[in-house]
Amino acid sequence: MRVVQRESRVSRCTLLLSVCIVSILHAMAEEQSREEVTPSNDPHFEPIIHLPEVETKTLEEDEEVVFKMRAKLFRYASDADPPEWKERGVGDVKILKHKVTGLYRLLMRREKTLKICANHYLTKQMQLKPNIGSDRAWVWHVLADFADEVPKQELLAIRFKDSENAQKFKAKFEECQTQVIDKSTENVTEKLSQLTVNKEKDESKKVELTADDNETDSAPTDETKDETKQDSQSQSKEETHGKSRSDNDVKTETEANQPSDQS
Repeated sequence: MRVVQRESRVSRCTLLLSVCIVSILHAMAEEQSREEVTPSNDPHFEPIIHLPEVETKTLEEDEEVVFKMRAKLFRYASDADPPEWKERGVGDVKILKHKVTGLYRLLMRREKTLKICANHYLTKQMQLKPNIGSDRAWVWHVLADFADEVPKQELLAIRFKDSENAQKFKAKFEECQTQVIDKSTENVTEKLSQLTVNKEKDESKKVELTADDNETDSAPTDETKDETKQDSQSQSKEETHGKSRSDNDVKTETEANQPSDQS
């Protein structure tokens, strides 16, 4: 009896399960047929004016990225009352090298709006100092930051995920500074050499001009020859006239000194 009851129960469960599966399949088929018959509610409209794609320039096309890492930037608001550190943005800080001039620039944009929050060149005067109480943050002073399109003096602080990333940033920052110093020294040397060469050329030109002037002064022209000839002729005439006058004076004195016949 027990075996028969168990078999009857199993058969009932199997029957109920098959009925459920058939009903589910039937419902799915009906729903699919409805979706095929129902038209789409998302109409497509062609635009009246087709606007061409415009390429936006970031002014980074002539630069190559030598360092890139996610960080958070702060600025010291000295004009606030009281002065305090204010968050400036979260995003990727990049060190860019110009392909022509070789200058290095630190650039940072906010990750969502892409608004610039740090933009300045690296110079040898900048010095990274550790932030008090943190081994993953650095502080440095900037004489001219162009984040607001106007150069401003800023005291900036940057914080990384861990101390390892902070050390990587510092190593790359200081490496770029040394290359900037070497580049400026080379430029000064080149300018000095160019000035020396230009000075030597100017001196040689002055010597040539002086020699040409002397030759011009020493070479007599036809006019000077005529003037010299006239001067010599007039001088000879004056000497002849003076000699004749002196002879007449001597003759007169001699006649005066002779004794008269009456005496």
